[in-house]
Amino acid sequence: MINKIVVLACLSFMTLVSCAQNNVQNYEGEWIGFLPNKRSFNFQVSLEKLDRNTYNLTIDNGKTLFNEHVLSSEDSKIHFNLDQQLFFNLEYNQKQEALTGYIKTGKFFYYVSLKEVGGNKFTGTWNPFMLDNGLQSDDIMLYVENTEGGNLAAYPFFGDQRFRGTWTSGFERKGETLLFRDGNTGFNFRAKLLKNTIELEILLADAFITKTSLKHTTDGWDYNRDEVDQSQNTNTPAQLNDGWATANIKDYGIDEHQLLRLIDSVHSSNTLVNTHSVLITKQNKLVFENYYDGFNAQIPHDLRSASKSISSAIIGIAIDDKIIESVDEKLYDYIPEEYQYTRDALKSKITIKDLLTMSSGLDVNNKAAEDTYQDSRYSNNWLKTVLEASMVKEPGTYADYGSANPFLLGVYLNERLEIPLESYMHEKLFAPLGINNYINQTDDTENNPYFGGGMLLTPRDLLKFGQLYLNNGLWNGKQIISETWVKESVAKHVQLQDVQDKNEYGYFWWHDTYAINGKSIKCIEARGAGGQFIFIIPELESVVVMTTGNFRNRRGNQPRDILKEYILPALLN
Repeated sequence: MINKIVVLACLSFMTLVSCAQNNVQNYEGEWIGFLPNKRSFNFQVSLEKLDRNTYNLTIDNGKTLFNEHVLSSEDSKIHFNLDQQLFFNLEYNQKQEALTGYIKTGKFFYYVSLKEVGGNKFTGTWNPFMLDNGLQSDDIMLYVENTEGGNLAAYPFFGDQRFRGTWTSGFERKGETLLFRDGNTGFNFRAKLLKNTIELEILLADAFITKTSLKHTTDGWDYNRDEVDQSQNTNTPAQLNDGWATANIKDYGIDEHQLLRLIDSVHSSNTLVNTHSVLITKQNKLVFENYYDGFNAQIPHDLRSASKSISSAIIGIAIDDKIIESVDEKLYDYIPEEYQYTRDALKSKITIKDLLTMSSGLDVNNKAAEDTYQDSRYSNNWLKTVLEASMVKEPGTYADYGSANPFLLGVYLNERLEIPLESYMHEKLFAPLGINNYINQTDDTENNPYFGGGMLLTPRDLLKFGQLYLNNGLWNGKQIISETWVKESVAKHVQLQDVQDKNEYGYFWWHDTYAINGKSIKCIEARGAGGQFIFIIPELESVVVMTTGNFRNRRGNQPRDILKEYILPALLN
């Protein structure tokens, strides 16, 4: 009798366990849904001054997200935050008619301008996705995976591929709700895990932006999008009051046939995929400008490592300003005290010039590689990981391309400045060039701009930067960077050893030569992953900018093919 009771009890327990297991929902896999409003991420921001340092803040996207009083920590500037997630750092311009500065969420400093509309009220737009015309696609996909300890991780993907994408972390499950955050935009996500659906909410700090209902799929995901009505041609580019004078290619004898062939090839071939913009200047005039795949003149593009060349310019300006004495200064003279323990006999020799020429000697292909120090599996502190990496060469003797070098320069310069690095960059470079629509990405501190590559600029503004160097530091008659620094930084200092072509290299500027109809054309280039290029062509008095989205298909050098096949033949006509 006792044995029968034991058997029955065991069977009952096994049944209960089995039932409990059958009731556990497996959420792993792909979940797809649709956003109810493709302009949900286009924000209108208003600040109304109430008294000396009290303001009323409103943010709306067609409905009110925030409407509350905020207290600035300074009287002369506007400096406050919401929940330590949404930061404002603005100041009045000279005429007191606008507030300019930064809104920061996550790793992004967004430069914004709020104009006075009367009654001490200032209003402007803020587009965290940087898409002025709203999303092209209302598709959204959430990929869910199981992690150790029975936890879940979730990664959102938006259908509009113009958006840089999210980088989610901080996953925390509370009952049937999974909480996580995008490190780029700072958006918060709340996924309610229901029986057959996931209800996904997106928030800015604690303000609800939008939500959608997701369904599980095993069919894969191919997003749909609304095509943007845009045409490409060789007409004179538009005058936008942004500092560019424009002209027609016929004024300079540029071969229209070659450029029309380029336009047709982008549309019709499978070769020139994901081309987003092509712009050309001739003798200080913008003569050719075309956008594709929904991009336009107002949408900043992810520059990746092309922004290293901008980092080089900032170092040069700091030398011009005598903040840095020379490129012979030693890195460790201004590394924060808490990391001085990493100094050794070789690391003590690293100079600013060694960093600018990718010849620091650090092991940039392993522990000091970007894929390592930015990966939370291997590093919880970028600077610590890079400085603890071993030395593989004597500084200044061997050049291996690696983002750790400019990253260290950003840290170094930040230690020297009395104002925030992002403010210095704007005051000394972006503002003089009339650049006021951009993102500066931070490093892992979420405080300091990342010099290794993370800026987003519009192609027109990127073209200004190239023209600045072609003109030896002049823009519209104003000397922004010294001619001495421009010439020194584009000189051929080293030969890169870990790239296929063994390119000669300056201070974060590449050199290359293109053979066209028996003629050799020399170019000075800024290069970024996925196909972000500035081509400076002194011999032809031209600058060419191209942005593309070939991040994962090994076609990142496509702009070089376009330059050689279409643009240089057109300019050499």
